[in-house]
Amino acid sequence: MIMLILEGIPLFLIELGMGQRMRLGALGVWNTIHPWLGGIGISSCIVTLFVAIYYNVIITWCFYYFFNSFRYPLPWATCPQLNGTDVEECERSSGTAYFWYRTTLDAAPSIDETGGFKWWIVLCLMLSWTVVFFIVMKGIQSSGKVVYFTSLFPYIVLTIFFIRGITLKGAGAGLMHMYTPKVEKLLEPTVWLDAATQVFYSFGLAFGSLIAFGSYNTPKNNCVRDVLLVSVCNAVTAIYASVVIFAILGYKATLGVDRCIQVNKHILVKHNLLPSMDVDNSEYEHVMAGLNDTMTKEWEFEKCSLEDQLSSAAEGTGLAFIVFTEAIVELPGSPFWAVLFFTMLLSLGLGSQIGILEGMLCTIFDIDIFKRIRKPYVTGVVCAFCFTVGLIFTTGAGEYWLKMFDSFAGTIGLVVVALMEMIAVIYIYGHDKFTEDIYQMTGIRPGLYWQMTWRYIGPAIMGCILLSSILSMILRNPTYGAWNGELGTVENKSYPNWVMGIALAMIIAGVLPMPVVFLLRRFQILKVDLDIHQGSIRRNETTASTKEMIDEDDEDDDDDDDFSGPALGGPVNVRSDSDDEDEPPTMGKMLAKKPATALSSPQSKQQQPQLQFKNQHHLTANVLSPGSRKKPFRMEVVDF
Repeated sequence: MIMLILEGIPLFLIELGMGQRMRLGALGVWNTIHPWLGGIGISSCIVTLFVAIYYNVIITWCFYYFFNSFRYPLPWATCPQLNGTDVEECERSSGTAYFWYRTTLDAAPSIDETGGFKWWIVLCLMLSWTVVFFIVMKGIQSSGKVVYFTSLFPYIVLTIFFIRGITLKGAGAGLMHMYTPKVEKLLEPTVWLDAATQVFYSFGLAFGSLIAFGSYNTPKNNCVRDVLLVSVCNAVTAIYASVVIFAILGYKATLGVDRCIQVNKHILVKHNLLPSMDVDNSEYEHVMAGLNDTMTKEWEFEKCSLEDQLSSAAEGTGLAFIVFTEAIVELPGSPFWAVLFFTMLLSLGLGSQIGILEGMLCTIFDIDIFKRIRKPYVTGVVCAFCFTVGLIFTTGAGEYWLKMFDSFAGTIGLVVVALMEMIAVIYIYGHDKFTEDIYQMTGIRPGLYWQMTWRYIGPAIMGCILLSSILSMILRNPTYGAWNGELGTVENKSYPNWVMGIALAMIIAGVLPMPVVFLLRRFQILKVDLDIHQGSIRRNETTASTKEMIDEDDEDDDDDDDFSGPALGGPVNVRSDSDDEDEPPTMGKMLAKKPATALSSPQSKQQQPQLQFKNQHHLTANVLSPGSRKKPFRMEVVDF
């Protein structure tokens, strides 16, 4: 909650507000603020590409589990048998862990050993990228409709799981564990890093997608209201989902304690300390309290602690594919709940992937050479490239590579991009100018909270997070969890040096464009793209279907009443791409290049017939002149 209030919400308004005011994607916005900052958009695009490559693999695994959820009984409910006995690897772990590490991933013993491609995962990866391509191939026109389903359906599933979860045995214990504060955890830097990463991913900050989506808004859209509404909904949804998860985890933990007690009762009955297995728990606890440490060790009693069972819940992929699936097995009609759960995960994953790809594609389409190519073609090439690179995640070491990508490609790069974004808007574009922009668009002037978080608190927090991340990488050798089939457990192993070299290269690739573009434009080695920088405060038409997303009053009314000028993000002159730089200026061009405010003022409206007559007379003289036959003047209407 602290990271959400002090970091997430202020940066959210910066990205959404700049996109809405300038009507551009990430590349165009930062070029417009200053040509030297153009590398921020490129860095954001590269980091987003890394995240898109590995994020779709999670959707791939969800597809595989979704297809297996239609089997009865569920394939992870019990251990497979060989010659009438359970497979030893499964017996040492559990049915859900064995299905995840051996059946689904066929996990390699380390990241050095790939184990070859797993054809079933390759097919699911191809399916996931095909689905994503057809969703985003037409931009907001296609993906905007799909988002209605991917956003609303998870709420329906969560509500069903909530009603079922709170009625289960042990749900109260899970909720008590969730809401019991552990204040000592606040002293661990990794907790704050995890909180910051959660805010970045849940909002989509620094991916460029918020800037792209903001560029589709009308100029007078109340973006402050949108930011606050989305933030509150985001926080409430997170708490709501946590209640559902911990209620079911409490049920699983309670069943685990009951099994543990049954095992210990069997030992006590075997040693004639209990008359039968049917005695109540109070008598069992009385007998257990009378045992000494020697008897406890020799007879190999298990420790039946509900707190330990709840604290041992996994995180990340383990939570979704091992712990939660194990809880689903215990529910009556388990295949129905499995189908429902993985359909929800698919909806959430696809919704996030849509936002990630839209931000990246909008940045790509800001580059001049891609503007004339149809979006489905470029989208298809991007998806094919991501699928090809993503084949590394379909090997036996795929989960280990995904952990590496998630730890390095999508964390430090995002924090650096976010920090540079805040510095660029507040200290280079100017917090006063940005405050005025928000006021002109919404009628709300950002107050003390926004000013303090923008200027001081936000940059300080991100600076601390960045330094902590780098120091943590240097002082502690990063590790990953590798599956040990012989022991049936996950053991931590250090990344090899060559893998850490790849991780370092990804971090550098995500950060390097910012200083490179700065140096190239500082010393005028790379020319400024005038089409992006000087005349760029216009609607971004490159991503398909923006016309359908914008009201007609955007074109008719807003700019007529806007006299702010370029300094405050108002109308500026847009040079037509068809103009010839070598052609000498004519009166027609001079008239065409006059500011919109000059032609729309009351005085100019009275003079329009005279201007049109003079322009027509000059145009006639121009056409009749001998030199104009090679390059005739063409009158063009510039829509501001």
